[in-house]
Amino acid sequence: LMVWLRRCTHYLFIVVVAVNSTLLTINAGDYIFYTDWAWTSFVVFSISQTLMLTVGACYYLTFTGVPGTATYYALIMTVYTWIAKGAWFALGYPYDFIVTPVWLPSAMLLDLAYWATKKNKHSLILFGGVLVGMSLPLFNMVNLITVADPLETAFKYPRPTLPPYMTPIEPQVGKFYNSPVALGAGAGAVLACTFAALGCKLTTWTYRWMAA
Repeated sequence: LMVWLRRCTHYLFIVVVAVNSTLLTINAGDYIFYTDWAWTSFVVFSISQTLMLTVGACYYLTFTGVPGTATYYALIMTVYTWIAKGAWFALGYPYDFIVTPVWLPSAMLLDLAYWATKKNKHSLILFGGVLVGMSLPLFNMVNLITVADPLETAFKYPRPTLPPYMTPIEPQVGKFYNSPVALGAGAGAVLACTFAALGCKLTTWTYRWMAA
């Protein structure tokens, strides 16, 4: 019974965490549409992606105890997002279908931290958290560079019913005058350790719930 319950709980978390990751990151490649606040949105989206990747990946890692499952989790996030983006694109929204899988290299760093420290949970939280927090904004900027120009895309696919936040406007210069990558990485490096600790704690809570 406990094995069955444990498996069901694991599959439940797969669905819940992965789906919520997708919902949180679905527009993460399209913050360039918010041209007035592009850098601000970039930092916020970078931190939100760091949150979902770190929590879910650390849960997977500590639940299974197998290095490599963080990358597996990031792959789930990527595939789910591809599917969801494809659906939005099919509905006529001018989104790019291809989303750079920005989560994979950061998740690999998590796996590396876990494996290199012989599955030390505290090292995973500290080292893995910092690595993800600092690396994801960098990969996210690569994502930003590869998406299509928003004004060109918006005029290529004219939509008379575009909501106000999708309406192309002339970009304003600099809400953050310093590098948004550096700001996102600085904030992410601090916050991701907390996110990693939460992901590890999810495993503890899951096992306690199953044992109750």
